[in-house]
Amino acid sequence: MSTTALPTRAALHAEWIKIRSLRSTFGPLVATFVAVTGIQMLTAAAIGTAEEGSMGSDPMFAAFYGLIFGQTAAIAFGANAFSSEFHNNALRITLTSVPNRARFYLTKLLTVGGLSFLVGEATAFATFLGGQAFMGRYAIGLGDEGALRAVIGCGLYLTLMALFAAGLTAVFRSAAATLSVLIPFILVVSFVVGDVAGGAAQYLPDRAGQMVMRVEPWGELGPWTGLGVMALWTGAALVGGWLAVRRRDA
Repeated sequence: MSTTALPTRAALHAEWIKIRSLRSTFGPLVATFVAVTGIQMLTAAAIGTAEEGSMGSDPMFAAFYGLIFGQTAAIAFGANAFSSEFHNNALRITLTSVPNRARFYLTKLLTVGGLSFLVGEATAFATFLGGQAFMGRYAIGLGDEGALRAVIGCGLYLTLMALFAAGLTAVFRSAAATLSVLIPFILVVSFVVGDVAGGAAQYLPDRAGQMVMRVEPWGELGPWTGLGVMALWTGAALVGGWLAVRRRDA
């Protein structure tokens, strides 16, 4: 075993303990699954069989309707997972245990990203299968064109959202600041700008990332290129977060 393997593994374990033991962090992770799946199933049960297209013009994207509202929980998870380091000198204690800031930052992101991916994929499959169970003759299956890609892409979308929020929180040093910027941007500004900016709106992080869940084309981006654009937004936030962690005093 190498001399660096044990410290890195111990740092990952420590990050898991932090997330598991803090209700403000672990709660949003659970809420991601409950909110996205619950909203989707309730909506499908209420109007899913009313008529064809009642859930939206793109039946595949409509299969993830709950994501529009439940994604805020994924954002909250990413933000709270990092903001816990900025309370009660927690970052100073963490850096005493893991003095290498690069290792600290990477283990934090690996933990946030790994948990987000696991919960995100579970959420995606449960949302799709649970919602379609109420769609009657309008239901689509995993074997339909684009369905498996959309389900996997949904989980990746939630993962990128959580990491995007984590990176911004490392910059702002506050979950409240991240949430006050990112949630209105995703839920309000994106739609307002979309109506004004036209085709340029497809390059906004949420709209680009959601392309992977669409069958009907919307703009010039394809499913995976759209998710790639979102990954670039997330990467920029993570680079900004790393620069903040590296340069600022604990």
